[in-house]
Amino acid sequence: MAFSPENQQRTTMDDAKVPTFLVKTMFGMVLLCLTMVTAHTLLDRPLVATPPTVPAAQERVLYLDGTMGGAATVSAQDGTVIADLSSEEGGFVAGIWRVLQRERAKFGVASDGPVTLVRGTNGRLSLYDPSTNWRADLMGFGAGNARTFARLLD
Repeated sequence: MAFSPENQQRTTMDDAKVPTFLVKTMFGMVLLCLTMVTAHTLLDRPLVATPPTVPAAQERVLYLDGTMGGAATVSAQDGTVIADLSSEEGGFVAGIWRVLQRERAKFGVASDGPVTLVRGTNGRLSLYDPSTNWRADLMGFGAGNARTFARLLD
């Protein structure tokens, strides 16, 4: 059999195919995940991977304002500026502000409402937006980012 470009192209195309057993395995895994989620929903199983609910040891109402560049301003309830963070310092706070803006837009509420920063009796920090019921456990974002908000509480 003589070598021709047609034979070379066919061989290259055959080599590029994903083996059938891998495709079947992938669809089997997707079906397994869908089955597990459906069973969990139908059986009304409780959530198990949620942060613990503990009483508040300390809390403070804050107003966040930020920019897409990472700068952020944090004000107290009376309008006093608590922190004016540059784009190098305020990246995480501005990121939280962007999340709040998106959540508030989804619910159609005012974008400049307050949030409540809470330190639980177990020492964990969380942020709560009463206008959307959005809540974030700040410990999940790393110790440095949680420390940024801990300074705002003190």
